[in-house]
Amino acid sequence: MNSANGRGSGHGERAERAGERGAWGDGTRVVHSAPAAPGQPFLAGPVFASAYHLGGEDTYGRAHNPTWRALEAALGELDGGTAVLFPSGMAAVSTLLRVVLAPGDTVVLPADGYFLTRNLVAEMPVTVLEAPTAGPYPSFEGVRLVLLESPSNPGLDVCDIAALAEAAHAAGALVAVDNTTATPIGQQPLLLGADVVVSSDTKAVAGHSDVLLGHVSTADPDLVERLRSARTTGGAIPGPFEAWLVHRGLGTLDLRLTRQAENAAALYEVLKGHPAVANLRWPGSPADPAHEVAVRQMRRFGGVLTFELADADAVAAFLGRSRLVYASTSFGGLHTSLDRRAQWGDPVPEGLVRLSAGCEDTADLVADVLGSL
Repeated sequence: MNSANGRGSGHGERAERAGERGAWGDGTRVVHSAPAAPGQPFLAGPVFASAYHLGGEDTYGRAHNPTWRALEAALGELDGGTAVLFPSGMAAVSTLLRVVLAPGDTVVLPADGYFLTRNLVAEMPVTVLEAPTAGPYPSFEGVRLVLLESPSNPGLDVCDIAALAEAAHAAGALVAVDNTTATPIGQQPLLLGADVVVSSDTKAVAGHSDVLLGHVSTADPDLVERLRSARTTGGAIPGPFEAWLVHRGLGTLDLRLTRQAENAAALYEVLKGHPAVANLRWPGSPADPAHEVAVRQMRRFGGVLTFELADADAVAAFLGRSRLVYASTSFGGLHTSLDRRAQWGDPVPEGLVRLSAGCEDTADLVADVLGSL
């Protein structure tokens, strides 16, 4: 990684390699994620069909849709595998768990990961072992699935995906990584040894806070078919318009993440010594305890920070004074948002907040946050 924003290789080197799609830079890959034929729109419109004239690739809308396939091809190429779309991140996670786990199996979960995933698994007839994202981890002997989340949500700890994948595979376990916070161009878990990537594309991939979607990617063709079959029979299918919106948003992912990371870096600098702020985290800072691992496996650091204010009243006062920071429980959008996680049941301090830096002008955002504090 050549900079804090993870911009990748220089322009001269890219020019020499530009003949191969896999060698393109992130911006080129996301803009050209749906190659257009001459005389056709850059991104084909959504296909609204529940039934098709039989004889072609598509048969029925619950099983097939060309708008899904276009986005799946784009996301799969970015992840380094084959993608299967779902109508939300939780639909993606829950379908994966149903497909790979059987009653009596053992699963390892991040103790500090997304709370709804932990709640979901707690209701399943499986044995659950929890470990902090930063470790230590239990033995993987007898484990069916190791589900990692790096960076974790909301704590922003990271784990060594390659090392954990090696240890899990030695014990015969599958490894899945929730890559929502990092995004497909911020981190590539499949290339680090993971078997599966899961993502809530509602967040940065779509990027405009106007759609729900998720996906699972894997290089295992058998698992791809099992996921597609489970989607068809279970009915957890994305709408074509939602898939089209996410594909449209994907084209600016590189630009948005770059500005968001710049804003996060600037906010980190002014918040790290602020008397009202405690336990500030952003893996992009060399001072962050997660940075050493993050810089080895992440291609960029994104725009999400976490920190603590005194209590819930202090968070409410901050939001009441701010003109640019919106109270919102999602993240990764154009607008800077802040979420007090304890209100949703996360076992965190009452004043802990997750701030998702948006695409505002950096100077305006820093001034607004400092003034609101």
